[in-house]
Amino acid sequence: MPRQLRSTDVVIVGMGAAGGVAALPLAEAGLDVVGLEAGTWLDQRDFAPDEIRNNYRDWPMLVKKCENERPTSRATSATNANRVGGHPMMNAVGGTAVHYWAQSWRLNPWDFQVVSETARRYGRSKIPANSTVEDWPFGYDELEPYYDRVEREIGVSGQAGNVGGNIDLKGNRFEGPRKRPYPMPPLRWTGFLETMADAAHSLGWHPFPGPAAINSERYDGRAGCAYHGFCSKGGCPVNAKNSPHLTTIPKALDTGNLRIVTQAHVTTLQMDGEGRVTGVNYVVGNEEYFQPAKVVLLACYTYENVRLLLLSKSSAYPDGLSNNHGQVGRHYFSHHQGAAVSALFPFDLKSWYGLPAQGVAIDDWADDNFDHAGHDFIGGGNLWVMSDRRPISAASMSTYGHGRNWGSGWKRFIRENADRSHSSYIQKTTLPYEDNYLDLDPTVTDELGLPVIRITAQFKQNERAIAEFTQNRMEEWYREAGAIEVVRGGLGNSMGISTHAYGGTRMGHDPETNVVNPWGFSHEAPNLGILGASVMGTSGARNPTLTSQALAWRNAAHLVENWEDVSG
Repeated sequence: MPRQLRSTDVVIVGMGAAGGVAALPLAEAGLDVVGLEAGTWLDQRDFAPDEIRNNYRDWPMLVKKCENERPTSRATSATNANRVGGHPMMNAVGGTAVHYWAQSWRLNPWDFQVVSETARRYGRSKIPANSTVEDWPFGYDELEPYYDRVEREIGVSGQAGNVGGNIDLKGNRFEGPRKRPYPMPPLRWTGFLETMADAAHSLGWHPFPGPAAINSERYDGRAGCAYHGFCSKGGCPVNAKNSPHLTTIPKALDTGNLRIVTQAHVTTLQMDGEGRVTGVNYVVGNEEYFQPAKVVLLACYTYENVRLLLLSKSSAYPDGLSNNHGQVGRHYFSHHQGAAVSALFPFDLKSWYGLPAQGVAIDDWADDNFDHAGHDFIGGGNLWVMSDRRPISAASMSTYGHGRNWGSGWKRFIRENADRSHSSYIQKTTLPYEDNYLDLDPTVTDELGLPVIRITAQFKQNERAIAEFTQNRMEEWYREAGAIEVVRGGLGNSMGISTHAYGGTRMGHDPETNVVNPWGFSHEAPNLGILGASVMGTSGARNPTLTSQALAWRNAAHLVENWEDVSG
């Protein structure tokens, strides 16, 4: 029998990007909060700038829980699911925000109203067939105050483009109106980034520096960025990358109302006969525990949020917690990150090191920022050119048809061109579809014998059309900047595992098509809240982190204001 612990007001499962933010308003309100984290605390001693260790040996996976739970994936239900590659996420206090790129984007207003705005402008038939996309239950204006609060609590650098309706062309002219500018100026540009910005201007486009949860100057007692070049899958040795383990979590701990249990492997959530959640079962080493709580906030990554709900069966929920309407695992999609473009230039770019969040963005072709009437798709992509190059990654560059990728000729090509190649990053709209979903794999289990998640999902015609369109725009941009060769990557078939996974516990008014209500609490189990990108119904051309953090703060604020009603 599990050892039963003293009851708490709130237990948060997962102390990463979302859970680590939600803990602060709860603790500041005086609620007793227990955070359960499968990983451990990491600090500057763990963040050596080592390309082999960080990027090829995957140091964040030192905690094996995440890797042992790696989902299987397949394109359709007619094919077999397999495990391919490693898990891109990690377990730690602060979560994957410890080693992510730290791009910290807001969604644009259109992303909240894809269905209604598409129907208004082009007619309802423009929505792709078989897509289950819905409008969000609220608009951008509802989330803006929480975006603003999180940007200041964690620290985000950037250049505002729309403050209170006043457009500043140094920033993103297409963004939704902001209450005030970013708390810090943007990260600096390199000479090559200036070249790309000039080329964009020549095309009549509108380049701007992207936002980053990285200090461009000293902020809240932490150093500014040193631009050492190991942000990609690496923690920051000077604490300039603003993960919750450096920002909101320490502040929550200082209140005395938050206690974190590390290396806690949560297995199931427990319910009473009326369908209310009563607490969480977890394992530390060989010991089993039950943490009772008045409210449970599930704040894992998308795959694990869905898995824990499906594993938590009871008489009230025979098909999994909060799944009596069959919506857990539905409306899944992962961000459309494939189909990159690389270019070779006839001159050195002087683009060594730097960081992936240091770059030039183009939003002219994102969302509905351009007329789609003549196109067979909706949505679009954010074009991103960054400064991020290390020796091994440079040696992995394409030879652009100028020789084999091995032997003396290849070595000579790399020596001559290692600083002349560049690869872009294009984030593109992805929609949910009826036949893209998550469920439990019938045969593959983790180290405790529990089924892992199975991903059944593939990109549809809309996503493939966006890929071709945005690759065309990216090649046009590279050519304008002087590129002499361009290579395009493929999109692939199966979505596979992604660092930008959405849906599975979607948020909306209707319990027939959504798992949680507009405040992020279950339609079926009223004292269960779900945090993270699994509640999001659209992706936009954006990283999900800042939006999931803003939603987490909003969820926590709602809980504080309605404590008696939610906690029962």
